[in-house]
Amino acid sequence: MIRTRLYALATVVAVGLGAAALWSSSSVTAQGVVQPPDPVASRLQDEQNTIDVVRAIGPSVVAITVEVRGEVINPFEEFQFLLPEPFRQMIPRQTVPRVQQSSGSGFVIDEGGLIVTNYHVVQAALQENSIEPRDRATITVEFPGGSEPLRARVRGANPDYDLALLELEDPSAMPPDARPIELADSDQVEVGQKVIAIGNPFGLQSTVTTGIVSAIGREITSIGRVDIPMIQTDAAINPGNSGGPLLDSSGRLVGINTMIVPGVSVAGRAGNIGIGFAVPSSLLAETLPAMREGGLVGFYAASQTIGDRARIGIQVVEVSRYPDEARQALRLPDEGVVVVAVEPGGPAEEAGIVGATFTAVIGQQQYPAGGDVITAIDGRPVRTAQDLQARVLELGEGDTVSLTVWRDGQERQVEVTLRVVPPSN
Repeated sequence: MIRTRLYALATVVAVGLGAAALWSSSSVTAQGVVQPPDPVASRLQDEQNTIDVVRAIGPSVVAITVEVRGEVINPFEEFQFLLPEPFRQMIPRQTVPRVQQSSGSGFVIDEGGLIVTNYHVVQAALQENSIEPRDRATITVEFPGGSEPLRARVRGANPDYDLALLELEDPSAMPPDARPIELADSDQVEVGQKVIAIGNPFGLQSTVTTGIVSAIGREITSIGRVDIPMIQTDAAINPGNSGGPLLDSSGRLVGINTMIVPGVSVAGRAGNIGIGFAVPSSLLAETLPAMREGGLVGFYAASQTIGDRARIGIQVVEVSRYPDEARQALRLPDEGVVVVAVEPGGPAEEAGIVGATFTAVIGQQQYPAGGDVITAIDGRPVRTAQDLQARVLELGEGDTVSLTVWRDGQERQVEVTLRVVPPSN
């Protein structure tokens, strides 16, 4: 109570002093009206910075709409049964196509009409494990300023990073003020720095919010089942912001807004509670060349065509998924991947790699054990299954890899020649 009274008193005194200062220094017209300060000159530096970034980058941020027309339905069917039979006969036998619609955001990445968004924004319009469009599916993008929606198609996508690259069917229709957004080095992002999000939450086009980087390296599993070191921000991000840019104070891209930890309103709609996540721009820079080439790219894409690729022929699980108690009990190394199973007749079996020989129960959980642990491939450390797969995808049939294999506290080098082996049923 005392603190409250002191705060109120200080406010009154401050207002009184401010009024006195204003009375003595403000210019007064002949009618005695105080002239307000110049609205532009009185803007805070941070305010002006946000305005400048939005003016420069806003025209390059688009609203994306995905429509998928499904089976034909009778719009009156749901309530026909409530009517007496004579009235049912009076209802017209009208049918309309069922339409599934979703929306998101995106931004221009080059002058040729290429646009970056999230893979999950456009996934419903694509055939399974492909970038080919589904029947009766359309993707349109709309630039700010009331422009007509423009048809677009997916050129490339990487589900691992939840990223997709769109191209306009008519690149010449892109507005002249929509310029490519420059990529920042997200590895240099620091906690506490200012960020600006632009997008289309709940269909409200060109919405701007600001905040800070709350954390970096938040590992979250993506739509492609790969752990991504996300940038966490408290800038307000809501459904519809997906695929939009997260910018630094220079207007450079530090991340692609992707997901939130949602709160739920009284109406039951998901909304922002100050915890949002963005895919780092470094991952976009890494995969952009492959997406430009076209098609579905990345580890997830490769796993869908595993029967057509040269491989080692093993199933693995990361050592990091074993708790400390389990690692100590099983005398596992700190990092690597545990070989769970070896494909019969495959390259790994021929090289002498051994899979799990028993299942250990520790803390009421079961863990594959007794097999080899791979800690490196061709001298590169292996911490995840993706580390192993990334090297294998660089090679082809007949190429040889050198695996550093840990067994019973000893490490040895094992040479494995990759080849195509049809998956066993």
